[in-house]
Amino acid sequence: MALMLYNKNMSKEKSFLQKHWSNLLFATFIILIVIPQTRQPIQIALNRLIAFSPSEINESDREVLKTYNWRLKTGDDTTINFTQSKGKVALINYWATWCAPCLAEMPDLQLLYADYKDEVDFFFITSEDPGDVSSFLKQENYTLPVYYFLSTPPEVLKSSSLPTTFLIDKKGQIIMKKTGAANWNSKTVRTTIDKLLDL
Repeated sequence: MALMLYNKNMSKEKSFLQKHWSNLLFATFIILIVIPQTRQPIQIALNRLIAFSPSEINESDREVLKTYNWRLKTGDDTTINFTQSKGKVALINYWATWCAPCLAEMPDLQLLYADYKDEVDFFFITSEDPGDVSSFLKQENYTLPVYYFLSTPPEVLKSSSLPTTFLIDKKGQIIMKKTGAANWNSKTVRTTIDKLLDL
């Protein structure tokens, strides 16, 4: 009799799980999203899943930099001006260490930087505390060149969303612009950069 009751209870439990597995899975996911320690890793993973390669802007829709005059500083307070990139291919990325979509695309940007750092000017720009940024870069083994605002960017490079990334050609045309996580180490991006470097 006891065995029959046990089997009946087990059958009810299995039936409950079979009927409600999706609800239980969803509830578990919500709980993990609410917990701060698991929220960011989940957000980063989801953003990496949906990070596609950016595409070139149609020639007729491309904006052009009217001025390169834009002052920035490095983590050790060295002042630079974006005018140094006039006539060069440049990639600008606005990011933050607390921004999950930013962190999702960082590994791809690091790979791109490693291969093109001698030919393309890279600017990874943040408003965060330089000490926090330096700790983050060391922890993740990133060698990205980070800059901080000293003046307002040119009008066509303004953005209030993170991350936002611009790829600019030697004539100052914005060839690619992407808000949100993207795969910046894609074949499409590399082909575009190679083409821009050959012009």
